[in-house]
Amino acid sequence: MKVTEIAFSCYPVTDMARSIAFYEGVLGLTKTMDHEMEDGSGHWVEFDIGAGTLGLGKTPGWEPSPNGCTVGLEVEDFEAAVAKVQAAGVTVTMGPLETPVCHMLMISDPDGSPLIIHKRKPGHA
Repeated sequence: MKVTEIAFSCYPVTDMARSIAFYEGVLGLTKTMDHEMEDGSGHWVEFDIGAGTLGLGKTPGWEPSPNGCTVGLEVEDFEAAVAKVQAAGVTVTMGPLETPVCHMLMISDPDGSPLIIHKRKPGHA
């Protein structure tokens, strides 16, 4: 097997409308796909970001966890992004902090899943 890219990352959610409001309203993402299963067994939403996709899924047996994988969202203006999530009352779990290569703010979505607001320093890919 040869993996060529990460196709998507996905977070399970408990309340799709609340999660869409957070990802669109607070984070400023644009929903590119919204699909509810005809039998009511699941709901899938996607936000295309650059070459990747961030998905939200709601289906029985798939529960959010603060211990899962974390998606880092690269932003153009780190300070403005920090101000926006703080003004929205988003739970901050760490930061903002600076490393030799970036600035980061670790937050939680409405279900407690972890996200990182991230900005690379010039010269770091």
